[in-house]
Amino acid sequence: MSIRLNHGPARLQRPFGPTPFHTWAFPDGTLWTEFYRVGGGYLLRFPELADFEVAAEGREVTCFPVPEVSEATSQHLYLNQVLPLVLSKIGKLVFHASAVEVADVAIAFAAESGRGKSTLAASFAVSGFRFLTDDGLVVESVPQGFEVLPSHPSIRLWADSEEALIAPGTETAPALSFTPKSRFLAGDAIRFCDQPRPLRRVYFLGDGSAKTLEFRRLSPAEALVEWVKHSFLLDIEERPRLASHFDQVATLANQPIHYRLDFPRRFEDLASVRQAIVEHACNESVRA
Repeated sequence: MSIRLNHGPARLQRPFGPTPFHTWAFPDGTLWTEFYRVGGGYLLRFPELADFEVAAEGREVTCFPVPEVSEATSQHLYLNQVLPLVLSKIGKLVFHASAVEVADVAIAFAAESGRGKSTLAASFAVSGFRFLTDDGLVVESVPQGFEVLPSHPSIRLWADSEEALIAPGTETAPALSFTPKSRFLAGDAIRFCDQPRPLRRVYFLGDGSAKTLEFRRLSPAEALVEWVKHSFLLDIEERPRLASHFDQVATLANQPIHYRLDFPRRFEDLASVRQAIVEHACNESVRA
């Protein structure tokens, strides 16, 4: 899974000729990423921050930061945005999801931005469990099913989650100008699992409108739709790769491990939510 990252010189983002074949935007419509095809490879542009050129086969990436953009910003963009996309290009299953270790197995939380997957992972990580990833969940097929690979050892949180969960003095990464989120580094206060773990449960988080904590088993068809919705994909028009990705995701979705999970988003309830999740994940009677 080796990807080579090169550091190019800082350069201005000059207007690019072709129309991007894909874009990402924030919910308010602000443009976040532009996807271009360049000489058989790709250019990923983060406006006013950095360009990343990706080789055709996906094994090499070169970063060109905008002048005065910090190395911490470039590294953050690479780890959290570019690397998951590149891993998808080389055939890995990568999803917008967090994961934690419970009793030597992995539990994943998939959700749209803002629904609390990082907060939930952090809640476990400061409460005697270990986290595997904050986002960019990499899943691999193994003879016994699927396993989760560990990601980089840090968790990003909004200020309210930080205040509720993180002990003063916990080590942080350098602040980034384009986001108010803080990134907390794994250590004694936030525990990290650096080994793959079998995937035991997947919880797709609801919008928080539930009045009480609710689990609902998903059918394979429902799980497939959810996984596709949360997939990282570099080239959404590359048909052979899309077909392969769909086949892999369909196999994963057929595992009897997928649930919808919703609960009121109150920090004071997180301890009971954690306990309910642990009991549900470890209960063999609800697995089949």
